[in-house]
Amino acid sequence: MNILSFILNNNHYLEDLITRSTYHSNAIEGSTLTYAETYAILYNDNSFKITGKEPREIYETINHKKALELVFRNLGENIEFDERFIKDLNKTINENIKETDGYRKINVLIRGSDHIPPEPEKIPNLMNYFVYNYNNDTQEIFEKIAKYHIEFEKIHPFEDGNGRTGRLLINYELLKNNLAPVIIEKDDRVQYFEYLRNDDYINLAKWFRNLSNKEMERIKKLSN
Repeated sequence: MNILSFILNNNHYLEDLITRSTYHSNAIEGSTLTYAETYAILYNDNSFKITGKEPREIYETINHKKALELVFRNLGENIEFDERFIKDLNKTINENIKETDGYRKINVLIRGSDHIPPEPEKIPNLMNYFVYNYNNDTQEIFEKIAKYHIEFEKIHPFEDGNGRTGRLLINYELLKNNLAPVIIEKDDRVQYFEYLRNDDYINLAKWFRNLSNKEMERIKKLSN
């Protein structure tokens, strides 16, 4: 089975994947939208009234769907994985929230982490090496994904949206290798952050493999 083709040609699963991915990725970052509210925003469900929410949360939802569609488009057109794609992904994530057009120009801290990301003047070189090494790394796929996800989050190349961007890159690489995407659920955020904080890419890789296998079972059920 070509998993990307299945996703794009099965509207039921496509809506399901986009909704779950958007809801959980945003919730990990603090969004208060419910799953039902997320679906209503993504698919114009006018029967569901949304009140008392910040405009930022609405934009985060819309933007995440656009960014995931950018991932699908990049894969479908077999466009090279490069810094331009990463920047476009982050720019899409932050549209109408914080206009980002390139790497951050300020120092930042990572909420809930004692790691201090590198100074902004170091980021262009770090990201140049990141992309080169990423494209030339031939290690086992889940270990590669886990290793570079941790590295990306530690570089923290953007002023905002690094977590969402990084999680989209995980699924970019999985789908590129015809593997099922992963959904990191909000209830697992503590475990997820511990893997990142401890640079534990071995156990993160095992976790990603289990999540991908779990998602593959979901895909098989919907493909029958």
